[in-house]
Amino acid sequence: MFSIFKSNPLKKLNQRYAAKLEQAMHAQRKGDIRAYSMLTAEAEQIENQIKAVELTNKSGS
Repeated sequence: MFSIFKSNPLKKLNQRYAAKLEQAMHAQRKGDIRAYSMLTAEAEQIENQIKAVELTNKSGS
């Protein structure tokens, strides 16, 4: 009944993923390759979390 009030973890993860990619892009433009690589690695971890959530949602449905 109150499923409309549940938070969507995919939405939050996608927002975090997009923000990390944007931060990485800005770091790359400034020439900070070390920060770029660290931010890209964090974005990849978030992407893996997104895939895991999608798999659990797919198998749970």
